[in-house]
Amino acid sequence: MFPKDTYKHRRSILKNALGSGLIIFPGNGESSMNYKDNWYAFKQDSTFSYFTGITQIPDLYFVININDNDEILFGDNPTAEEMVWTGAKEPLESFAQKSGFSTVKSKSELSKYISSQIKKGQNVHYLSPYRAAQKIELSQLLNIPLGELENRKSVELIKAIVALRELKSPEELIEIEQAVNTTAAMHKFAMQYTRPGMSEMEIAGKLQAIAIAGGGNTSFPIILSKDGQYLHNHASTTILKDGDLVLCDCGAENVMGYAGDMTRTFPAGKRFSPVQKDIYNVVLHAHNTAIAALKPGIKFLDVHLLASKKLVEGLIDLKLMKGNADDAVTAGAHTLFFQCGLGHMMGLDTHDMENLGEEYVGYTPELKKSTVFGLKSLRLGKELKKDFVLTVEPGLYFNPYLIDERRAQGMYTDFVNYDAVEKFKTFGGVRVEEDLVITATGSIILGEPLAKTAEAIENLRSF
Repeated sequence: MFPKDTYKHRRSILKNALGSGLIIFPGNGESSMNYKDNWYAFKQDSTFSYFTGITQIPDLYFVININDNDEILFGDNPTAEEMVWTGAKEPLESFAQKSGFSTVKSKSELSKYISSQIKKGQNVHYLSPYRAAQKIELSQLLNIPLGELENRKSVELIKAIVALRELKSPEELIEIEQAVNTTAAMHKFAMQYTRPGMSEMEIAGKLQAIAIAGGGNTSFPIILSKDGQYLHNHASTTILKDGDLVLCDCGAENVMGYAGDMTRTFPAGKRFSPVQKDIYNVVLHAHNTAIAALKPGIKFLDVHLLASKKLVEGLIDLKLMKGNADDAVTAGAHTLFFQCGLGHMMGLDTHDMENLGEEYVGYTPELKKSTVFGLKSLRLGKELKKDFVLTVEPGLYFNPYLIDERRAQGMYTDFVNYDAVEKFKTFGGVRVEEDLVITATGSIILGEPLAKTAEAIENLRSF
């Protein structure tokens, strides 16, 4: 945990922003795989962690009563019988002290407390729940039908939390960089270890071990595939062969829950083929151009469009596209090869605060999120501020199904050389991703340097 003053300061800002009312933060519970006591790895709700520092204890509620200036943790210490299975656990009172508040009550008292405050006319603030158990519990606590929970969430609370969490403090940056360094170690290992004849799962398993050994876990399920044209293609039993491209998108989460998220694409054999290197360099140039454009005040949407233009220019040079690059991007022709967004916020979540709503985290009332294919997947569009932490991850993806569909529909014929593209339907995909913090004048790449040029990657592949 951070020092208690960190959490007290965060809660003070939040209370001042809202002014009055009751704020309810449900912590996450254990989630069963296939029977009650066989659980998935526990992941605390990130907003609960942000305001309490409690990351490893399930089945808690934290309530802030602004009117009465009360901060109460509802939960139960394990019984002696429960500790037969778990071993000794630090009491909740100790966590409360470390977080800078003093009141701990049994979870059995939660419902009565909430009801009494509602009867007093307290305005209740809560976030949209994203787990089924949470939805049911909140529905019962607040006497709100399940179907109405989403409509009655507190937008005021969401906006106040986003304003706090989007700016990373120096102590948070230390934690994020620790997670990024473990992430970089995972990628370096992947690029050094991978050989033709290995399965994707074998490599992914080694990477997960590095994340766990770093004190946390993976920050999301590992994406590792020779079929990188499918954006979230997880590792399978597929055997790699010489000539394949391996796209590895993985990240580590440190013990405090802060995340890293990086991508490298490398040959399964020793070297990129000439065509693979050409495509890779197009992506890398777009990546570097986007990073050079980052600074406070620039819309990330504009950086996304700049990267898209650079991808198109590279494809025009390779005769896969034609015409004017600006016109191609305006027409959306680049989305035949770049279907997703350039990046996203990162912090206690890999896609930071995404559960709060992208319209609040990545956009503004003036800048609405697009509904157009490609742009609708851009999670961050608004102006950047100093101390934002985000990813930059352009890519080129040769999805045969999308190519066939768009060609059959007669789309983008002014910009796409479909006959040439036809030969790339088995190419795969390339992505390059870094994690960055926005500074007063630009940005800094987080973590230890990791091979990124084709030549540097091939040097790691010299076996």
